[in-house]
Amino acid sequence: MKSETPVEKIAYLEFVVIVFMMMSLMALSIDTMLPALPQMGLDLGVQDPNDRQLIIPVLFLGLSIGQLFFGPLSDKTGRKPAIFSGYALFIVGALVSVFSTSFPIMLFGRFLQGLGISAPRIVTLALVRDHYAGQAMAKVMSFVMTAFILVPMLAPSLGQAIQNYFGWRGVFVFLIGLALTTLVWFAYRMPETLAANQRAPFSLNRIVAAALEVMKNRTALGYSLAAGLVSGAFIGYINSAQQILQEQYALGEQFPLYFGVIGVSIGMASFLNARLVEKYGMRFLVNRSLVMIILIACLGFLAALQSAGQPPLWILIGYLMLTFFCIGILFGNLNSLAMEPLGHLAGIGAAVVGSLSTFISMPLGTIIGQNFNGTVFPIIIGLGILTALSLLVVRWVEVLNPQEALE
Repeated sequence: MKSETPVEKIAYLEFVVIVFMMMSLMALSIDTMLPALPQMGLDLGVQDPNDRQLIIPVLFLGLSIGQLFFGPLSDKTGRKPAIFSGYALFIVGALVSVFSTSFPIMLFGRFLQGLGISAPRIVTLALVRDHYAGQAMAKVMSFVMTAFILVPMLAPSLGQAIQNYFGWRGVFVFLIGLALTTLVWFAYRMPETLAANQRAPFSLNRIVAAALEVMKNRTALGYSLAAGLVSGAFIGYINSAQQILQEQYALGEQFPLYFGVIGVSIGMASFLNARLVEKYGMRFLVNRSLVMIILIACLGFLAALQSAGQPPLWILIGYLMLTFFCIGILFGNLNSLAMEPLGHLAGIGAAVVGSLSTFISMPLGTIIGQNFNGTVFPIIIGLGILTALSLLVVRWVEVLNPQEALE
């Protein structure tokens, strides 16, 4: 039976908007929390201010585990049932967080949210691949990626506004409302894109086989490790950002504005990356970006050393913007390089790579955040060390094929 084409069911613009909303939910689940962390910690009896950061990385832990499950599940049941299951889990987790009366219960709710949000995070990519190919797919993905550019810039301000009027529990209510709205729209308007005769069995052996193939492939493993190290440094910043900007630099309710300004640099890198890749190639950009972050970290460390760990705000903002511009270049290119030899694994390969890099980044980012000591030293040192390790891994990969590394 011939499957229906996407244009018979849903218009291009509506498809892009639905996918954008689905991808936005993950970024909103992270960044809307940041302004509310102090009050959440106070209300839930958190003694150590650094411990309230765990509200962020525990979501990434759920995300890393969930990707391995929902990617293969969508290949067996179809895209829609997998996404329905993920949204249901996310909403349950958000409800647990809304009614939490202790910090462990809050963390459990956040873990469930991470498990749930992994479904739209990984399955949406397959959804786009099912609908479109070639230039049309690239065009859709460029729109979708703006969710990771615009949303982090705006989410803390949104979270601050919600908290001011409704308290921090209102942030979770907002996320539940957005999830339900998106889910209903998706359920009624989005067609199932994976035909029954194209589905693959769900088995633990298939997941293990894909994971082993990634582990045995030097290119896939190396670039996945490098992506995890870089992401770990970035998560370390996310974990510490509220304490550094809002408390250490006493920005108060201006924190979301400065957080958004810093995020602009990642957006600029994402928009420019396609042109830069066409001109210089992915491997050249990865190597130069890693070296640049290390050099900037050395300069940032010297500036922090001269100011007892608190350089002038304009120097810190400049340091972070330059660093995150380079990280914006690295994000897409490292994942693309990791997936190059895994085309035959399709969705399950992406799930393994995404899960592996997230599983690496979560504990590393947590360590950086937990070492916050009222100065910028932990974040600068963390960025420098993890980037240097990433560069070593990339150079190890390129020994495999030195000619390819020159392209």
